[in-house]
Parts: sequence; structure tokens; C-alpha cells
Amino acid sequence: MQVTETVNEGLKRAYHITIPAAELDEKVHAKLREAQPEVEMKGFRKGKVPLALLKKQFGTRLLGEAMQEAVDGAMNRHLDETGDRPALQPQVEMVGENWQEGDDVVVSMQYEKLPEIEEPNLSGLKLEKLVVKASDEDIHEALEGLAEQAKTFEDKDGAAEEGDQVVLDFVGKLDGEAFEGGAAEDFPLVLGSGQFIPGFEEKLVGASAGDEAEVQVTFPDDYGAEHLKGRDVVFDCTIKAVKAPAKAEIDDDLAKQFGAEDLEALKGQIRERLESEYGNAARAVMKRHLLDVLDEQVSFDLPPTLVDAEARQIAHQLWHEDNPDVQGHDHPEIEPTDEHVKLAERRVKLGLLLAELGRQKEVEVTDAEMTQALMNQARQYPGQERAFFEFVQKNPQAQQQIRAPLFEDKVVDYIFEMAEVEEREVDKDALKEAVDKLEDE
Repeated sequence: MQVTETVNEGLKRAYHITIPAAELDEKVHAKLREAQPEVEMKGFRKGKVPLALLKKQFGTRLLGEAMQEAVDGAMNRHLDETGDRPALQPQVEMVGENWQEGDDVVVSMQYEKLPEIEEPNLSGLKLEKLVVKASDEDIHEALEGLAEQAKTFEDKDGAAEEGDQVVLDFVGKLDGEAFEGGAAEDFPLVLGSGQFIPGFEEKLVGASAGDEAEVQVTFPDDYGAEHLKGRDVVFDCTIKAVKAPAKAEIDDDLAKQFGAEDLEALKGQIRERLESEYGNAARAVMKRHLLDVLDEQVSFDLPPTLVDAEARQIAHQLWHEDNPDVQGHDHPEIEPTDEHVKLAERRVKLGLLLAELGRQKEVEVTDAEMTQALMNQARQYPGQERAFFEFVQKNPQAQQQIRAPLFEDKVVDYIFEMAEVEEREVDKDALKEAVDKLEDE
């Protein structure tokens, strides 16, 4: 095997790898000799089929296998010897169009290698951590929200107002005929909740128990049922009851509805949850500060293909955010702007830096951490958790998408431990302002 360098520019590398025909032929014969004892063929005893006959029948397929193995082996030996780590899978292709069996094999291999990254000086790193304590006002506000969730509805005299609950029977008719899925009995509907199509709930304001109403509405053009899109329909409604909301009292009974022993225990749980949320937000602020410092402190060459791919991903994502009605990819090609490229360069630089720090410090994501992350994500698909687990198990890319942020957070935690961190107590408004600033940048 002979390796000849053809490109050495920045991080770009290209080589011609020549594999002699004699080496390939020996590999093919080795495979034939290995298989010979188990081969049976008409006219020959098992294991006695001549190699020449085996080569005639199986040689072409084995030659392909030998070529692939030889190329893979040559590429891996080259990377081991040079210490290069390709940023993406190397591009490998045959050189020449008229190769024939018996010729030497020449392939080109191209890649961009990962840059050499010096470990930044973390010893003098100073960071500020915002600390927010849950106030009595915060806890009371959360309790008010729980009381609103636990509210009940009690019968009232008089007409229904927005916020009241009406219990009704209804039958929907299209062109005078009832349509499937358009009827219900004893349906509890809170007016103003937006549960029904636009215009329906508003027309029940002022209704009283015992009233019958004819509600005319138009289904939206984007409604899920094709036969109802944009159609005018009539709902025959019978109002059976009107009920006014009654907010739950903030007491031990409310606490027990939410699984706490008493009101004081519920307050403790709320305080713990709020301070956990504040802590996560404060960590995000401190992480952004850290990344800003590292971005300023560290400089190295970036693989152009990684930057280009990241810039295109950013441009594509932002385009869809500006065009939420386009769900698929049936749209013009989106070219990255200079701003997209600048953001991509930052992301690629910091991603490579954190990855290298993690590699040097032997940071690993444990199986238990992966399992916990999988369980957390699976909760987003109620009733389909098993299907989600099976999908991730069979999809290495999906596994990497889950593992990558876990790995990054562990590296960031390592840096936090190395840094001098000063805590500063602030109120939640100051923390919110700091978080909002992150989102605006």
C-alpha cells in the first residue's frame, strides 16, 4: 500500500491510496482458503473444491469485499499514524474510470481534520452566579394558580357570562343534515375558553338554563375535517344548566388535592420547585457568560464544512420560525447570511472546544444518565413511550442528539468547578431580565 499526499491546506487534507493488485489477489485467495473447507459443490467432496473453481464462481464478490477491507484498513492506518481526526466522514472514491481486475486500485481520500486546540487557562476564570430565593409573594401567587386549577362550578340563576360554565346538548347540521362528530349531550363548556370553533362560545353568552339556541358559525379554512373546512353550519343547542366558577379555598384540602399532607407541606414543595426553576435559569445565564469568555479567549482554525453546515441549519431553522405555516421542506433553497455564518462560527468553535475539553478530561455520559434523559423525553409522548424508546435504540443519530447536550452540560459543570464563582442574590425580576437578554442576543 502506498499513500501520497495531494492536498495540505489549512485543515484540508487529500491523499491517493494505492493498493497493489497482488495484495488484493492475496486477500481474495485468503478468503477462498478460509471458506474452502465448508464449501460443497456438485462433483466434489466437501472441502475439496479447487481454489481455481471457487475463484471463478465467487471471485468477483470476494474481490469487492477485499477492496473495501483494504481501503478501510489503509484509511484507518493512515489516521492512526497521523493522529488526524476528520471533522466529517472522509470522502473516498476510485481514481480512474477504466479499472479492470488485475490493475492496482487507486482511491482518493479527502477530509477536513479537526484543529489542534490548546486547553484554555481556567485557573483565573471568574464567574457570577445569580441566586433567587422564592418569596412569600411568589408562593402565594403559585397557590392562587393552583386554586384556579381546582375551581369548581356551582349552579347559578340568571344568564351565562364569560367565564361561566354552560352544560348543553347540541347537534351540528350541515345543509340541514346532522354531520358525524357534531353532537354531544351534557357537554360542559366554559365560555371564553376557546374550546370550540371561533364564534360558538360568544353566542351562548346571555343564555339561561332551559333556553334553546340556534348557533350559526363558520368552520375555519384550516379545520382538520376536509368536508367542514370553511363551511357554514348550524348547531341546535339546549342549555341544561348555567354554573358560575367557585375558586377553591387555599387550605389543607387544596393541598391534599395536589398530593401534599397539608398547606405548609404544599408551600414547601412550591418553594422547592420555584427555586429549582430559578436555579436552572441562573445556570443558563452563567453558562452564557462562560461561553462568551471562552469565545473571546480561544482562537483556532475552523473546518469550513462544519461552519457551512451549521450556517445552513441556522438559516433553515430561522426561516421556518418566520414562516410557521410551512411544515415541510417544499420551499426555495435558503442561503445563509453573513450573520448566520458568524453565529455558526461561534457555535462550531465552542462545540469543538467543549468536545476537546471533555475528551481530555475523560468526561463521559453514563448509561444511567442516558436512561434518565430518555425517560424525560418519552414523557412528551404519552401512550407512545415504548415506541419512542425503540426508535432511539435503533437510531444512532437520535441517540447522539440526546447524548450531546448531556455531554456539554457535564463539561460546563467541570469548568464551573474550576472557576471562581461568586454568588449574588437578586430578585426574580432581575433574573428574568438577565434571561430575556440572553434570548434577545
